[in-house]
Amino acid sequence: MRNKKNNYKHYYKYIFEMKTNIIILSAMFCSVVGFSQKSEIKTADRALKSGDATAAKAALESASSLIAGADERMQAQYYLLKGKAYSELAKKGEADAFDVAISSLRKVGEIEKASGKAKYTEEANEKLSTMTVDLVNSAVEDNNNEKFKEGAEKLYLGYQLSPKDTVYLYYAASSAVNGGHFEQALEYYNELKELNYDGSGIVYKATNVETGEVEEMDKTQRELMVKSGAYKDPIDEKTPSKTTEIVKNVALIYTQLGQDDKALDAYKDARAKDPKDVNLILNEANLYYKMGDKEQFKSLMAEAAQVAPDNPDLFYNIGVINMEQGNIEEARAAYKRAIEINPGYVNAQLNLSTTYVNEGNSLIDEMNSLGNSKKDIARYDELKEQKDSLFRDGAIILEDAIKETPDNQGILTQLKNIYGALGDNENFMRVKKLLGE
Repeated sequence: MRNKKNNYKHYYKYIFEMKTNIIILSAMFCSVVGFSQKSEIKTADRALKSGDATAAKAALESASSLIAGADERMQAQYYLLKGKAYSELAKKGEADAFDVAISSLRKVGEIEKASGKAKYTEEANEKLSTMTVDLVNSAVEDNNNEKFKEGAEKLYLGYQLSPKDTVYLYYAASSAVNGGHFEQALEYYNELKELNYDGSGIVYKATNVETGEVEEMDKTQRELMVKSGAYKDPIDEKTPSKTTEIVKNVALIYTQLGQDDKALDAYKDARAKDPKDVNLILNEANLYYKMGDKEQFKSLMAEAAQVAPDNPDLFYNIGVINMEQGNIEEARAAYKRAIEINPGYVNAQLNLSTTYVNEGNSLIDEMNSLGNSKKDIARYDELKEQKDSLFRDGAIILEDAIKETPDNQGILTQLKNIYGALGDNENFMRVKKLLGE
């Protein structure tokens, strides 16, 4: 019996010693892990201070697998340094670095809010604020390099970081449109609509006394500069609302995506806000033409002409649309009206002339298909006279045009080509001389 008691005693002693060893080993392991994490974090901090974000990133990656087991203070410091490192890498063009930086810096606030101890949150928030500027600058560079999708995404991130700056969301949509990323742009535009984004504002300007140039600046700066005497003639200019533009772009995108019914709904919304916008009327008219509703097309064209009867650009656009749709007589009437309003409207003159040249060229296929029979020869001569007559009509328009703009290279070049096609060598050489050739 005594031996059994002794055996139990030895057994419990063994178990106790084993547990003690495990506890000691665990403590030693935690101590080693904690020391390793602290070492890597210090290395990352030093690297950042010396401007080596890549080395900081490497050090932080070494600590990443164990950071979840660290205390809240160390976790917050880790994510702060990670945010700062990736922010620097983002400015150097590393892909997706902005996303990592933002999520890491936001994590700092989440950790410290949960722990109730805010040591690094303020610094993280300050870094997020400066990152907004970095994002916008990087987006501008992307757009300059025609990386429109990347630019749009960065501008959207900038908006998410600073939701009060809704203009970033507007520019994100514009960037997406420029790159042809219509579905992405549509998401941004619809978000702007939900926010009732207006986009209007006031631009503060004043004239630089020394240079005489009008410059933009913020209101406070302008007041100080005017008081100093360096600037004069302060002007407040109200920038127009972008609401109509947004709805119009939404409609155009739906048209581009082949969602015509949604496009028509968007045009209705846009025109309800600005019924006198002739460009909206023209775009809606064009959509109806595309959908095969020629009566509605004509009705809207007439409405546009009534809205702005003395606007040469409107009639020029009406001419362009009709020309694209093959409505030659309507196109000519519109171009003539544009020229009547503005006798020096070069593009209208060129296009009006082109309608006659194109009509003449359309006869050439039939001319080339004719044979050598007496009937075919007679038909050929008839078509040639029609073609040449149309070419001469086109030339007359341009001859009238150079009375208004005698040095316009576009008009002179087209006129020279017409005379060349007519075989009119005398006028061909005359115009060629006017071109300085």
